[in-house]
Amino acid sequence: MECICIENKRTSLLNINYMINNLSEQEQIRRNSLEELIRMGINPFPAEEFPVTIDSEELIKKWQPDAGMYTDISIAGRIMSRRIMGSASFAEMQDSKGKIQIYVKRDEICTGEDKSLYNIVFKKLLDIGDIIGVRGEVFKTQTGEISIKVKELKLLCKSLRPLPIVKETTDEKGNKIIHDAFTDPEQRYRQRYLDLVVNPTVKDVFIQRTRLVDTMRSFLNERGYLEVETPILQPLYGGASARPFKTVHNTLDMTLYLRIANELYLKRLIVGGFDGVYEFSKDFRNEGMSRFHNPEFTQMELYVAYKDYNWMMNLVEEMVEKIAVTLHGDTKILCGEHIIDFKKPWKRYTMYSAIHEFTGIDISNMTEQELTETARKLKVHVETTMGKGKIIDEIFGEYCESKLIQPTFITDYPIEMSPLAKKHRSKTGLVERFEAICNAKEICNSFTELNDPLDQRMRFEEQLELGKRGDEEAMTLDEDFLRALEYGMPPTSGLGIGIDRLTMLMTNSVSIQDVIFFPQMRTER
Repeated sequence: MECICIENKRTSLLNINYMINNLSEQEQIRRNSLEELIRMGINPFPAEEFPVTIDSEELIKKWQPDAGMYTDISIAGRIMSRRIMGSASFAEMQDSKGKIQIYVKRDEICTGEDKSLYNIVFKKLLDIGDIIGVRGEVFKTQTGEISIKVKELKLLCKSLRPLPIVKETTDEKGNKIIHDAFTDPEQRYRQRYLDLVVNPTVKDVFIQRTRLVDTMRSFLNERGYLEVETPILQPLYGGASARPFKTVHNTLDMTLYLRIANELYLKRLIVGGFDGVYEFSKDFRNEGMSRFHNPEFTQMELYVAYKDYNWMMNLVEEMVEKIAVTLHGDTKILCGEHIIDFKKPWKRYTMYSAIHEFTGIDISNMTEQELTETARKLKVHVETTMGKGKIIDEIFGEYCESKLIQPTFITDYPIEMSPLAKKHRSKTGLVERFEAICNAKEICNSFTELNDPLDQRMRFEEQLELGKRGDEEAMTLDEDFLRALEYGMPPTSGLGIGIDRLTMLMTNSVSIQDVIFFPQMRTER
């Protein structure tokens, strides 16, 4: 254990901090141990590198008896449990890959007459949660557990708060039983760092999320599409129907908005001559929160020139199927109580045919007044601020979405619902748009993009009228985007995939907060 000189001034400051904080008994005990370590000349927060040569997972997987392997290894991690005995003790260490048992013997880690490293430091001053580094050799105990016989031990960080103690026992049938689990959702989301320490399987969700993004990125790169970056702070928000967050730029003395989508900027790049661009973007929408909605979320948007929405449906099927196979080795995955099969082709409904299928009502030729009356008969909430598009969307959400468990494309939306999509080539009043619905939730949205600047201006003006009626999610009119379209944008297909929701599906997670490291929370009281 390293010895250092600690200034009296530092100790005094520590004492002051202890006095002004309302500490629990366990917190005070740990701070007393901290002071004792300092008095012994041991730095509880050393700065220098500790040479880690292996992790717990590799040790457990690769160690073989009598193979002469791992006779001198260095590993670091948190103390998660201890069994203090006389001159020898066992402890469990947890690193980023798992847990491993260590065997600490007094005469191995202490040299000469001074036995304080074991008798005082290890037995009395170290606690569960402390981070240590050890050097030693690997062996198997009489009970068959791979362990490390410690020859050197170093304190790397003193933990000043006690961890929640999660205990495991085994019943008569060999089943593991968890006691005092750290499961309170608000605590877990608010203190994700603690959640990751005491519930290590939580890491698997985020590792799978990264693999999902990597698979998607590789899929798109292999097809020659360019990953780009577009502004998060925008003078006009657009590309979706949502209420934005806004801020002020002091130097420019102007209002800016956090983007609700990056669609209009990516289309500008298509105008500029790129054949295919995509972006993994953080977007922000100032609207309600639920287990499917977080005000800050991630989506991937892709735009490909000279393609349409039919082509994009085939690409989505292929890409999501590949993600499922990469993550799970199969197109079939468990999601809640359902087995979902992502193998292509997926089922397809038009918007009107889906509503007719699940309500028995044909709304395809109804006026706004007739739609309002129909919605009320179906006990779907409508407001005077809603246009035809929103009323249809409410009916679909109430009666259809919950029925779509297997991956399904909903196509050919009413024009009022899609101000950025191209008019359908053969069906009057509709646009070429699809959404993919799976496990009763939308996972992606796609258009054959509107590239007629005159039609686009009319759509924007209709959105302005909805805004005047009180629709806070209506789009704004973006003159620069219209100017870009006037220079000419080739026929283009666009796609937006919600990374958070797709991760929920692929990891069998019930809440969006489970797949975001640090979800938005109310102010802690």
